[in-house]
Amino acid sequence: MLFNSIDFALFLPLVFILYWYPKNRSYNSQNILLLLSSYFFYACWDWRFLFLLLFSTLLDYFTGIKISNSSSPREKKIWFWISVIVNLGLLVVLKYFNFFATSLSSFAETIGVHLDPFTLQVILPVGISFYTFHGLSYVIDIYKDRIKPEYNFISYSVFVCFFPLLVAGPIERATHLLPQIKKKRVFDYSRTIDGMRQILWGLFKKIVIADSCAYYANLIFNNYTHYQGSDLFLGAIFFTFQIYGDFSGYSDIALGTARMLGIDLLKNFNYPYFSRDIAEFWRRWHISLSSWFRDYLYIPLGGSKGGTWGKIRNTFIIFIVSGFWHGANWTFIVWGALNAFYYLPLLLKKTNRMHVGTIASNRILPSIKEFSGMITTFLLTVFAWIVFRSASIQDSFIYFKRMFNISILEKPTVLPIHIFLLIVFFIIIEWMGRNHNYAIEGIDRIHLKAIRWSFYFVLLFLTLLFFGSNQAFIYFQF
Repeated sequence: MLFNSIDFALFLPLVFILYWYPKNRSYNSQNILLLLSSYFFYACWDWRFLFLLLFSTLLDYFTGIKISNSSSPREKKIWFWISVIVNLGLLVVLKYFNFFATSLSSFAETIGVHLDPFTLQVILPVGISFYTFHGLSYVIDIYKDRIKPEYNFISYSVFVCFFPLLVAGPIERATHLLPQIKKKRVFDYSRTIDGMRQILWGLFKKIVIADSCAYYANLIFNNYTHYQGSDLFLGAIFFTFQIYGDFSGYSDIALGTARMLGIDLLKNFNYPYFSRDIAEFWRRWHISLSSWFRDYLYIPLGGSKGGTWGKIRNTFIIFIVSGFWHGANWTFIVWGALNAFYYLPLLLKKTNRMHVGTIASNRILPSIKEFSGMITTFLLTVFAWIVFRSASIQDSFIYFKRMFNISILEKPTVLPIHIFLLIVFFIIIEWMGRNHNYAIEGIDRIHLKAIRWSFYFVLLFLTLLFFGSNQAFIYFQF
């Protein structure tokens, strides 16, 4: 079930009404409804994968209890590694087995050995990377004595399966989400309206910005040998706004939906394209995943402490693993490594924490230095997205080669003016709202109701005007 579908437009109001009526529902009955709704939501993709989701939930629920109740460090470690190995084993087999098999075959060919790789003909379960990381963070936190296990199976299952975040995040932490699940939620009109406002903005980003840009990005990337350099550069720009509008739009809908149900999820995007360097970009892009790798991989490896080579090693490990998390393709690995190269000079010069506040927070426009940093970071990101979007490493090299020639100075043959205007409108709204949790959060402070409702009408009109493609969200494949 897609957030940008008629099905979800019918599903959410029904869940909302049943969830808040009657008023005297206990938190446990609220959780049962959320769990059943989440299973139904997931079953709309493929009901067979419900068994895998349930298995993953049961695995971490029971191993979490066993870890906490272990009578010795050895027993505790055994249960911990059972959870980690089974979780990651399932993920590796279902998501990466074919990649490793074909890569081994290709390597063997280079040394003169012919292998016929055995591959699995399976569909990647939607959301497996996300709910696996939910469970892993829970088990790791119990093992490290940061939290106690949750004995209420319904509450724990909602933590893993809560439908707004189930298939594409944000990747939640038990310390943040479980306390909210374990208490009764009370209806709050203002929070509901705020949630609906964020959903509207998320739908606009997905349907109007991302899907519109997707048409031209796909056209150019899928036929890149037929286009000149300026067209290829525009194709990369279109994909840059497509992936941001697509994924941050999903996150806005997820956060808004959860807020309507009385639950706050972790913020996943914080205006990343307004970043002044790559380090700031990665603090603002897919925050829940970046912080997950920071806390559960980067810091245990030693982080930025220790010698220079240790810092370099840890930086490349974290970015390459993050890239590989996105999919079984060398393009994602190289994309991660490229971002590590971007990040490394900042780390070594100890300037990676230079920009932690909002750009031009008390000014209408950025300074020249801020603007130049923002444009440089944006362009570096655009170039990295080319690798990410390409079908293969070879395709990305050819794309760059064809883009960086004299034809990049020529007038593009692909000039969708209406898309450019929409992007400019989008950037202006995001810039004006960069101090808020999402771009239009502060619009309720406009006292003139006519202005507020006119703006809502414009967003709704454009969303309905562009509605119809029902394109799946990019991150569903990860």
